[in-house]
Amino acid sequence: MTDDGGTAAGDRGDLGAITSRLRAAGCVFAEEEARLLASSAAGAALARLVERRVAGEPLEQVVGWVAFDGLRVVVEPGVFVPRRRTELLVRVADRLLAGRAEPVVVELCCGVAAVSAALLARRPGLELVAGDLDPAAVRGARRNLGDRALVVGGDLLDEVPARLRGEVDVLVANAPYVPTAAIATMPPEARLHEPALALDGGADGLALHRRLAAAAPGWLRPGGVVLIEASERGAGATAALLTAAGLTAEVVHDDDLDGTVVAGTRPLI
Repeated sequence: MTDDGGTAAGDRGDLGAITSRLRAAGCVFAEEEARLLASSAAGAALARLVERRVAGEPLEQVVGWVAFDGLRVVVEPGVFVPRRRTELLVRVADRLLAGRAEPVVVELCCGVAAVSAALLARRPGLELVAGDLDPAAVRGARRNLGDRALVVGGDLLDEVPARLRGEVDVLVANAPYVPTAAIATMPPEARLHEPALALDGGADGLALHRRLAAAAPGWLRPGGVVLIEASERGAGATAALLTAAGLTAEVVHDDDLDGTVVAGTRPLI
């Protein structure tokens, strides 16, 4: 039997019990999460998903995907979960690519390549290379990108094809920017279930940003741009690194996404 909304009475009871368990475990959006879990599995399989979520595993890792820029991006246990704020990288990159013929994009510290997947959805003709040092991330990136892009495993630009040196239109990176000491204050979902490699930005949060600022100019074509996600507080320091490397730096912030991106443009001459 169903109610006026078409929901079986038994299902309502199960959903209510799941919601109660999630709420007791501290899940702020318990009712929404319960519906999502119930739509992902049933019976014993659903019970296992609920147990994982109650134990503190990120919801996205439990259900196996995250919503990102209108896409369902595949994630698996132990990988970094793309955040909505990172959609700002996609928007800024997409705007910069407008009007460029046969553009080349490189995504570094790509994780499961959510940014690359979103850019390819917007601009299917891109030549795109995505890379990460974490083998689990590389595996996830290949699942999300398939044969639409080259996915490489290695440290920053080490495995990016040398033929692209000086030819990249947009180099995009959500490199870690959390200071090492601050990781202990992050929510348990992040610090216990995501790799430290994807979170730890070094003593001041700028270790990877320094390396990107030093390396990027040699890979950008004239007029090419490096985009680095940053915290709102740390964006000025990242911009200073790009300026010192000879790039024209700009900070872009979006209140709706609560995202911040630092752009560094290689001069045309």
